[in-house]
Amino acid sequence: MIKKILLTFLSILFLFGMMLFLSNYVIDSATKSKTYTSTQKIPKNTVGIILGTAKKLTNGLPNTYYSNRIAAAVALFNAKKIEFILVSGDNGSIYYNEPNTIKKDLIAAGIPAEKIFLDYAGFRTLDSMVRAKHIFGLDNATIISQKFHNDRAIYIAQKKGLNAIGFNAKDVSSPSGLKVNVREYFARVKVFIDLLTNKQPKFYGEKIEIK
Repeated sequence: MIKKILLTFLSILFLFGMMLFLSNYVIDSATKSKTYTSTQKIPKNTVGIILGTAKKLTNGLPNTYYSNRIAAAVALFNAKKIEFILVSGDNGSIYYNEPNTIKKDLIAAGIPAEKIFLDYAGFRTLDSMVRAKHIFGLDNATIISQKFHNDRAIYIAQKKGLNAIGFNAKDVSSPSGLKVNVREYFARVKVFIDLLTNKQPKFYGEKIEIK
């Protein structure tokens, strides 16, 4: 009996390991050569989508992922490789509003307010990609986040009819960065579950034209 339980557990563990491996392999293969680190080499798109994250960590310290994404968006705009910025993030409560916070910092960095559009219902990467296509009417876009996140976002975008490339913000090499990268493996498994179940964004709403 114990041997049977052990074999069942090992089989489940093996299958889960294969799911982790295959999910990451498929996404990495499908998005190869679709992300850039140079503002000179990246093709131009009308709209760049900066994916939201918290400005501060739970311990109150600055979130380097956040500041690096802001810097990447500003660099891309100043290089004239995007004309508008769509900020897509979580606006889950009156106390937490990623899009507004990012917009304020983009303006402080010199981006004109009229060039910034906000998606308040980008609760997940899937929501951000689907809403960019169906609410904001985009056919092409440059996604701005760290490479691991860009790869996943680009893969989802491809499956949802949005032609996307990515501009990679500088990554984080601290212990918190390692934790985020480990979590990304599991997030990629969730991508395929969402696609198989035809998961939809939490909200759609009125169409918004970026111009």
